[in-house]
Amino acid sequence: MSVIDSLMAFTFAATLLTLTPGLDTALILRTASVEGRKQAFQAQMGINAGCLIWGAMVAFGLGALIAVSELAYNVLKYCGAAYLCWLGLTMLLRPRGALTGINSVENPSQNWFIKGILGNVLNPKVGIFYVSFLPQFIPHGQPLIAWTFGLVMIHVLIGTCWSTALISATRPLATFLRKPRVIRWMDRCTGIVFLLFATRLALSKR
Repeated sequence: MSVIDSLMAFTFAATLLTLTPGLDTALILRTASVEGRKQAFQAQMGINAGCLIWGAMVAFGLGALIAVSELAYNVLKYCGAAYLCWLGLTMLLRPRGALTGINSVENPSQNWFIKGILGNVLNPKVGIFYVSFLPQFIPHGQPLIAWTFGLVMIHVLIGTCWSTALISATRPLATFLRKPRVIRWMDRCTGIVFLLFATRLALSKR
């Protein structure tokens, strides 16, 4: 896969994943609708910081792991493929009917930047997702650390644009995204994408 192909494929996949309602979307919607736009932007900045923290851990940890042995690389590859397959099948066969997490935080006086960081960093699924997902879009022979951070920044930029749209039009978008039919449709589409990437990862070579 060429550099341009990798960037285009990752941007498409990251956009689809960002638009799929999840915990981060729930936090932004809840904060914007209950606490206000300023707090929602603080939460978004915290989520971005959490993504960068995970990116750093993945970039340096993954680089060291791959450098150790072929066995370590293959174990990581198949674990990542298995995780993506499980996640994709779950979303495809058992899509959610409601967006959970909207009312998970009730203290309006807390620091929403810290809330955004903790909500992201303390979610191990984000780390597992980055480990299994990002390496697929790093062209062979390219610097792992630089590419990892570059892809994370693309993800952060897409997430920021989406969150800004959510915050700017909180009520109509929140109503739309909370519809069970929309959530199920998005879950199924993302599940199919996960299954495709799981297959691609399992068949890939070092």
